[in-house]
Amino acid sequence: MQSVRRSSQPVFDRVFRWASYGSALLVLIVLAGIIGSMIYGGMPAFREFGFGFVTSSAWDVGRDQYGAWVAIVGTLTSALIALVIGVPLSIGIAIFLTQLCPPWLKRPVATTIELLAAVPSIIYGMWGLFVFAPLFAKFVQIPVSSIVEGLPFFGTILYARVPSGVGVLTAGIILAIMIIPFIASITRDILDQIPTMLRESAYGIGCTTWEVVRHVLLPQAGVSIIGAIMLGLGRALGETMAVTFVIGNANRLSLSLFDPGSTIASRIANEFNEAAGLQLNALLALGCILFLVTFTVLVLARLLIAQVKAR
Repeated sequence: MQSVRRSSQPVFDRVFRWASYGSALLVLIVLAGIIGSMIYGGMPAFREFGFGFVTSSAWDVGRDQYGAWVAIVGTLTSALIALVIGVPLSIGIAIFLTQLCPPWLKRPVATTIELLAAVPSIIYGMWGLFVFAPLFAKFVQIPVSSIVEGLPFFGTILYARVPSGVGVLTAGIILAIMIIPFIASITRDILDQIPTMLRESAYGIGCTTWEVVRHVLLPQAGVSIIGAIMLGLGRALGETMAVTFVIGNANRLSLSLFDPGSTIASRIANEFNEAAGLQLNALLALGCILFLVTFTVLVLARLLIAQVKAR
């Protein structure tokens, strides 16, 4: 019996090895197929407009003039706003749950945060359009615009010509709410895995909670927190339905965060169903640019993590 088992083990090992290789190769093949199809579909637009497709802000379906600059700026701006708002809140939530939260409150708060990640993006978009946007226009855009009107700097970036509630800042806030569960959950798990001895030693020498968090927990979890932030950034860059509802979908550049704009994902969602000819090629080219932006962000994240590990 033992000899039969020994003879069958190499067979099972080879099957397991090839099954693992096949799973990894399948992912690469699917990814290569997606990239190849987007490049093939977007190549006519790149040939027609050249590098001007990236730098141009024109998007005229009637004259077949297309440019990606407005969508690129809207994508990066809304994602940056989401990070500026969402990252401090996420880290604060994780620190509260691991250091300050009473035991009876920890499970309800943690469960609520995790449930936010399960809410479909279209629900966030509908809530943002029908509930958040009117309140944002009434209590933020109109009062702030009346205060900053005529001021040199704030009168430009915080002035709403038409205070409808939708705009780039609204999209960034909705994206921040959407990425908070991911960053907060991962950061909380990482902080929980830090050895208790480190915390107790810091408290034992007289450190306050802030000093423990600042000098013990965050340095230990720095690399993992960066990874969590990059995961949230990837979600923000590629989000479609929620942003489509609340960003306004206007093809114009504006220095005001209150004005409507558009992102790559929202433009594709709005026009892909009825697109044909060069317009369809331009939308596929936008998909290529979005993939390139996401890939660049991931590469920068890897470099940042490598530098943090080297310290």
